[in-house]
Amino acid sequence: MSAENLSFQINHDSDLPKYQQLVDAIHNAIAEHVLDKGDALPSVNSICKSTQLSRDTVFKAYTILKEQNAIESVPNKGYFVVGETRKVLLVLDTFKAYKEVLYHSFVNNLPDNIITEVQFHHYNIDNFKTIINNSMGKYYKYVIMTFDNKEIPKIISVIPNEKLLLIDWNIHAKAKNNVIYQDFGKSFYEALQKGVSLFKKYKALHFIYPTYTFHPKETLDYFKKFCTDKHFDYAILKPAKFLEIQKEIAYISVSDRILGQFLEQCREQNLEPGKDVGFLSYNETPMKKFIYKGISVVSTDFNEMGTKAAAFITHEETMQCHVATKLIIRESL
Repeated sequence: MSAENLSFQINHDSDLPKYQQLVDAIHNAIAEHVLDKGDALPSVNSICKSTQLSRDTVFKAYTILKEQNAIESVPNKGYFVVGETRKVLLVLDTFKAYKEVLYHSFVNNLPDNIITEVQFHHYNIDNFKTIINNSMGKYYKYVIMTFDNKEIPKIISVIPNEKLLLIDWNIHAKAKNNVIYQDFGKSFYEALQKGVSLFKKYKALHFIYPTYTFHPKETLDYFKKFCTDKHFDYAILKPAKFLEIQKEIAYISVSDRILGQFLEQCREQNLEPGKDVGFLSYNETPMKKFIYKGISVVSTDFNEMGTKAAAFITHEETMQCHVATKLIIRESL
């Protein structure tokens, strides 16, 4: 295909800046070998005509690509591809606040010539199967967050092991697999131990485990073990719709929806979190240190997980890494 006949799709209604859309489109063309090293790019005038972009926008995109060492300009000849672009597939369950931390840590630690495409399976096995089947052969490496379903090992077995990294939960990881995971059992137990003195302020611990959550049930087993070992009265709550907060109870919740209900009821009942009632939230997010006077959390380090996942992409070596779970004490406990 002649360079002047090559066209790029620009969405003029998108919130993504048009110059960035053009940068991404050219990176994609290189990654998919529509453009190869040494190929000429369309002229600025040609792109302006085909995309209805201004010359300043196209020049800005080309300048960024030059700074990223993806293209070069040759006087009186035009622009040419000089670098290699690679595409990586990142498969997440859902896009929650703590997953956003992981995502930004991941992409911010990758070089400019690596493009990350993100897809979500939403714990649906048909979605998961479609994502994997449609991705085969299109990506340099695959970073995948799985879930508890017996079909998953077979589905991911088609991906070469050296190209596959499993993250967050090692439920389907085999000895040969690359994996970066958090421990939902023993590490959770050890984190709770650091809060024993605070839990003693309350007459019981209640673990809120809603019916809609996909959080590993292993955590419940270790919660029971912790309470038994430390002689705490406890209960596991599975509220269908409404949760009634009680004074002198410390609550542990895996759902941020519950946090909103908790704080609303505290206000209605004039209960002071950290004094009259306690709350420990699972999974750190950027806002939890600012909500109320600070929400205590038990969480793995999603920033570290994203950084290590990026290292798997940029280094040709195996990776089997456990990211610790920690207790972060704030005013809510």
